[in-house]
Amino acid sequence: MQPVIVGMGSYLPEKVIHNDELAKMMETSDEWIYSHTGIHQRHVASDDQACSDLAVEASRRALDDAGLTVKDIDMIIVSTVTGDYNGFPATAAVVQHKLGATQAAAMDVSAACAGFIYGLETARGFLLAGTAKRVLVIGSEILTRIADWTDRSTCVLFGDGAAAAVVEQDSKVLWESALHAEGSGFDKLIRRLGGTAHPLKEGDVIGKEAFLSMDGQAVYLFAVRAIGDAIQEVLNKAGMTIDQVDHIVPHQANIRIIEAVCKRNKYDLDKFYMNIDRTANTSSASIPLALDEMKRKGVLKRGDRVILCGFGGGLTYGSILLEW
Repeated sequence: MQPVIVGMGSYLPEKVIHNDELAKMMETSDEWIYSHTGIHQRHVASDDQACSDLAVEASRRALDDAGLTVKDIDMIIVSTVTGDYNGFPATAAVVQHKLGATQAAAMDVSAACAGFIYGLETARGFLLAGTAKRVLVIGSEILTRIADWTDRSTCVLFGDGAAAAVVEQDSKVLWESALHAEGSGFDKLIRRLGGTAHPLKEGDVIGKEAFLSMDGQAVYLFAVRAIGDAIQEVLNKAGMTIDQVDHIVPHQANIRIIEAVCKRNKYDLDKFYMNIDRTANTSSASIPLALDEMKRKGVLKRGDRVILCGFGGGLTYGSILLEW
């Protein structure tokens, strides 16, 4: 028995900020941002929206797509680095309450931009153990709240959004996975202030340490290597070649990373589904956002062989080869 995704749903906040608007705030331009990242615009949550609110909207749409109700869900897993609260309670518990899924267990996964991959694998474990029959796996982020809007090298990269998948067991589908981490690079993509290593103390002035910071070159080099390695690992496990795969859905971080991966590994760029131009980097929400878009557009069909590949802070990375 292996997992299968039986429903998808997504939610993007109504407010959209185009690169031209950012050019009014800082020294940049649409041409500069797009040429360096592949991004034209990003969605931004309203002031009264929390991470859980985005997750709930995406979850309701995923349940509708699956033809199920909240009562059919045994577990809720939320992947996020921008949860409603710092540490606890889990955002998944807040989502459970807002959905009214009182019978479902709830937990968060923190693996940054690889979080949806980790979340699916966590769901797989509960399904195979028989602890749950159906799991709601959600990636939800409000990264614009932790971006440093004075740093054009990072703030232009991020957007907000959520997407959810309903996962259950199937006896026939393909599923191979690989999960990895390189903890020695934990400080290459980090939000320092607020945890027990750098606690916020009374009287502290909120400065740059309260926002995410990134060693862009180090993350770029890691990502280019990690994506290729993770893709090849699941292909080897399945005894397949890249030509036998219909789609590759990567974490939508930077189109230049994907182009470099293709050049290094001689992959066909057309196999990689990208929507970063419209959504920017939404961390753990980016892969399921792309999957739901593919499904709604008819790009993704039952029986297609798909590789999901995520990488990000931690440094974490991983991939899943599945049959849709």
